[in-house]
Amino acid sequence: METHSRRSLDNKDSSIANEYEVRVRSRHHNYNTICDSDLMDITQEPRVSIGGNQQVRFHIVEDNSKRSNPDYICLISDSSDNQLPTWKTYLYQLQNEAPKPKLLKCTKDQPNRPTYYGDEYHGLILREEAEDILAQGGDGSYLVRRSDRAPQAFTLAIRFDNQTKNYKLYYDGLHYVGEKRFETVEQLVEDGLIHFYIESRAADYIASLSDTSNYAQSPYLAYSVKKKRLQKSRKNAAHHRVDASQLVTGQQELVSSTTDLDEEDGTDMDVDVSIFEKPHVFKTQNFIGLHWCDFCANFMWGLIAQGSKCQDCGFEAHKKCSERVPNDCMPDIKFVKSIFGADLTTVIKALKTPLPLVVERCVKEIESRGMEAEGLYRVAGLHDDVEEIRMSFDRDCEKADITSGKYEDINTITSVLKLYFRLLPIPLITFESYRKIIQGMNQESKKDKVTFLREGLAMLPPAHYQTLKYLVNHLVRVSEHKAKNMMTTDNLAIVFAPTLMRSPDSDPMLNLMSVGAEQKAVEMLLSCNKELFLK
Repeated sequence: METHSRRSLDNKDSSIANEYEVRVRSRHHNYNTICDSDLMDITQEPRVSIGGNQQVRFHIVEDNSKRSNPDYICLISDSSDNQLPTWKTYLYQLQNEAPKPKLLKCTKDQPNRPTYYGDEYHGLILREEAEDILAQGGDGSYLVRRSDRAPQAFTLAIRFDNQTKNYKLYYDGLHYVGEKRFETVEQLVEDGLIHFYIESRAADYIASLSDTSNYAQSPYLAYSVKKKRLQKSRKNAAHHRVDASQLVTGQQELVSSTTDLDEEDGTDMDVDVSIFEKPHVFKTQNFIGLHWCDFCANFMWGLIAQGSKCQDCGFEAHKKCSERVPNDCMPDIKFVKSIFGADLTTVIKALKTPLPLVVERCVKEIESRGMEAEGLYRVAGLHDDVEEIRMSFDRDCEKADITSGKYEDINTITSVLKLYFRLLPIPLITFESYRKIIQGMNQESKKDKVTFLREGLAMLPPAHYQTLKYLVNHLVRVSEHKAKNMMTTDNLAIVFAPTLMRSPDSDPMLNLMSVGAEQKAVEMLLSCNKELFLK
């Protein structure tokens, strides 16, 4: 098969090229070589490989210039999801058209003028007098006057569309008339004029921003998908550079060792963590410079508090648009302030690992040199060393050194692992699962207890389930050395119950009454792990 593109495939944007011509040997050729399914007919829904694992859907286009050649067909991509979105500039243009603030200086001396006001302060004047002054200044003109209704009450008067708008003006170190706060009155007026102008000229357009937008075609999703494809392409390229002879001779051993590792750890190391559901953490943001909404691709107007930004992935959106974004946050490690104390799913998705880095590193270190240490997990490590490792993980991530050369005491590593679980904002066994699991501990028969425990585990988010399964299997292996480390499943349950579970109730008496049930639950997780973790 020969593939020709109207754009060079060597170009860095070839992954979004949308027109290709494909020459094949015959219309009756077996298209399995270029299609992704034996049952797929190229005349119905063809897919042609362009490079690596990339496939693009095409449809057949009549080409009269080549009608005489029966071996030639022209295929044009009809997939638009490969194309990056176009940012919409309508609202940006409106913001540029908005009237600019014009300060109307007071020509009279104002001896009692507050120190935080300047020449815009006109003292005690009537509302009608202020309106006459502003009418002469035209749109965008403004002044501040003292109100006669209450002492130390001030009014900001702004002229817009040949009308005067009056607002109570406040100062607490910053100037404000509503929720937004500004360093100067001029900035407040400029922001107000922008909103007046855009909302009066494009009210219907603004009202329909989030309703008419398609998240599947949003800039955030488009760029995220493109980034994923690039990472996958690089990963595949690196994989294909492996020497073929080494791959063949070592294949059986590699598969065997990998399978043993996965079975031993109880974790699916090939899981795609990007599909784990995670809500965005939106907060109102003061954007510096020009910014566009990652949901609707429209400009975010105003000077401050123009929209919201996700603290974990950087998604920027209008406040109304942010309310319609699904729970598919794709965290970026540069937005995660620390590993300890961060949400478990956030860390896993940010680092693109099936397990939290701290958990995997600590468990492997413990199993390599500390399984027979007496009082493992019960004896605490040195506080200063624990804090040093915590800061090292927060600062250096996978480069943190926890080897025996630097930290000889294995209890320091076990203390770090327990600290990580204690600092999780949502405990490893979540509040939703907690109630179901504790309810199960009140059942009479073991069969009913197992049933309730399974139901509770099924309620865990994927990241929590994977990590708990990995940890439980590790603790089971620890208990197998109980003759030397003195850590039975009962002892391990006493240590880990308060670390893995937290009651959602605020009543301390209820929490105290639940301690026994929590320990029984963790002990049962260890003793019945093969019955409970079925997937």
